[in-house]
Amino acid sequence: MKPLSYLWALPNSAVGALLGGIGILAGGSASIVDGVVEFRGALIEKALKHLVPIPGGADAITFGHVILGRNDSALRRCRSHEHVHVRQYERWGPFFLPAYVAASAIAFARGGDAYRDNHFEREAYGDSCQ
Repeated sequence: MKPLSYLWALPNSAVGALLGGIGILAGGSASIVDGVVEFRGALIEKALKHLVPIPGGADAITFGHVILGRNDSALRRCRSHEHVHVRQYERWGPFFLPAYVAASAIAFARGGDAYRDNHFEREAYGDSCQ
């Protein structure tokens, strides 16, 4: 069953691998932890800080079976939270990103916070990296 989950999440993992590969070309590094590729580096840190639309940016972000983190410390701190997202990608596959955006829009439309009140983030709160 696990190989199928990698295949189901592959379109999202490919996005993460592309972004992580750009980080590697800029001097970053990668490792595999619990079946997930983790990328870190200065370019990734800058992108997470300035391009993720939450206050202060993000310490880490997940795309399928790929986690992009600011640095080793952020990856250690956020690993369990991000692995909740890995399991969500395994369930939702290529539909995860549209579902995540829809959940943010619904939360916002209801007067909540598009990030904190997003169903997928709420599921991962128990393993928060904040």
